[in-house]
Amino acid sequence: MSKSDKVIIFDTTLRDGEQAPGATMNLQEKLLIAKILEQMRVDVIEAGFPAASDGDFDAVNNIAKTIKNSTICGLARAKHSDIEKVAQAIKPAPRQRIHTFIATSNIHMQYKLRMNQEQVLEAIKDSVSFARNLCQEVDWSPEDATRSDHDFLFKAIEIAIKAGANTINIPDTVGYTVPEEYFELVKAIKNNVSNIDKAIISTHCHNDLGLAVANSLAAMQAGARQIECTINGIGERAGNCALEEVVMAIRTRADFYRVKTDIDTTLITRASKLVSNITGFPIQYNKAIVGANAFAHESGIHQDGMLKNRNTYEIMTPESVGLEKSSLVLGKHSGRAAFKDRLLAIGYELNDEQIETAFTKFKNLADKKKDILDDDIIAIVDDSISHKVAHYHLLDLDLKCGKNKEAQVSIKIKIDNDELQTSFSSKDGPVDAIFKAINNLIPHEAVLELYQVKAVTEGTDALATVIVRMRLGQKIFSANGSNSDVLAASAIAYINCLEKICNSK
Repeated sequence: MSKSDKVIIFDTTLRDGEQAPGATMNLQEKLLIAKILEQMRVDVIEAGFPAASDGDFDAVNNIAKTIKNSTICGLARAKHSDIEKVAQAIKPAPRQRIHTFIATSNIHMQYKLRMNQEQVLEAIKDSVSFARNLCQEVDWSPEDATRSDHDFLFKAIEIAIKAGANTINIPDTVGYTVPEEYFELVKAIKNNVSNIDKAIISTHCHNDLGLAVANSLAAMQAGARQIECTINGIGERAGNCALEEVVMAIRTRADFYRVKTDIDTTLITRASKLVSNITGFPIQYNKAIVGANAFAHESGIHQDGMLKNRNTYEIMTPESVGLEKSSLVLGKHSGRAAFKDRLLAIGYELNDEQIETAFTKFKNLADKKKDILDDDIIAIVDDSISHKVAHYHLLDLDLKCGKNKEAQVSIKIKIDNDELQTSFSSKDGPVDAIFKAINNLIPHEAVLELYQVKAVTEGTDALATVIVRMRLGQKIFSANGSNSDVLAASAIAYINCLEKICNSK
């Protein structure tokens, strides 16, 4: 394969992914994800939309200061103020990119922009040239490209390239296109835009019809050499092209696609679990590549084939995506050195303070749980470092309940430097009592929309993760909590969600 056969992986988990309702992340969580993306050798990290809020600007700026090996990109509308914000936010990064966009479909121009074609073309020329004067790498997107008039789209792309765009992204903004159609569109762009050889064609596919990965691969076959995607496919509505799926398709079917990426696929599982833990979005069991059943075999015929030769029913190895099948041989007598070695083995490089926090939680779990698995460690570490700077902490929880009895709870919470305690009784069960007791200590107006319990690992002593989703006005917030006691996990998840709501104000 030649240099032209490399496909650039552009990850937008921190921008488009965060736009999924409930996927709001704080600065520390975004930095964690940015670091794992860098370790995976993601080429471009779209770190956010700096003009959206001061918090988004700070997140992009801090990521730009931290990440050294991936290009840091920020999104901007076709406005000078937006573009200047991006340029300021990404300035500390060794590798910088501005991504600017404007809609080109008739429906968007008429009803959203209220602009005619000439006005849109002028805005493209102005915004792209302004961005190019501030940054050497400019990525331009014609929003809703797949529903745009082709002749107008070709003209818009030509103007963008003349104005200085090095990458032309072709968004399927509403997940409307199908693989054959998207393939033909990319081919048509290559054949009808005179200066297209001066830019890289990129894809950005949404999953409304479940075709985001298939569409991205089809465009790649037609000549696109950048794919925009997200971890676990999170994003607006039904989400985006899933990084893990498109990367493993390219890797597994290298014989067919004859292209490559630079992604370290052995970090895929860890990145997937980290994003799931931070956003509170569970991974469906049958999710390709990273689902719990992706490498599971129950049918007797399948099991027989696997015992004889794994290739009979597995087209990729679990190890290739970072899965480990063996149990973690650690227990309550294990020391810090063994714990640290195991952290390194599953991909975590933590500072001394983070190791100490995680080790304390590990020892507490080891006192309650017989078998400690890798998934237990991952849940402990991700939970510890995701909420390290939290203002709210659960200190104590005492609960009494039984059949035909009111649930009585006594709870103690630390809010910054203050320790507060209250009690509450409820006829609607222990979880209701816990949440209402917390409400007494942390008053709020948010409405609970989702309460979900899942076991991270197997067995009755499994480490449980509780997911809580709450709505405040038009905003949705999600958080989770892990503990071997499901009721303690419930309290932690609820407190973590209130923490996010508090930080958003």
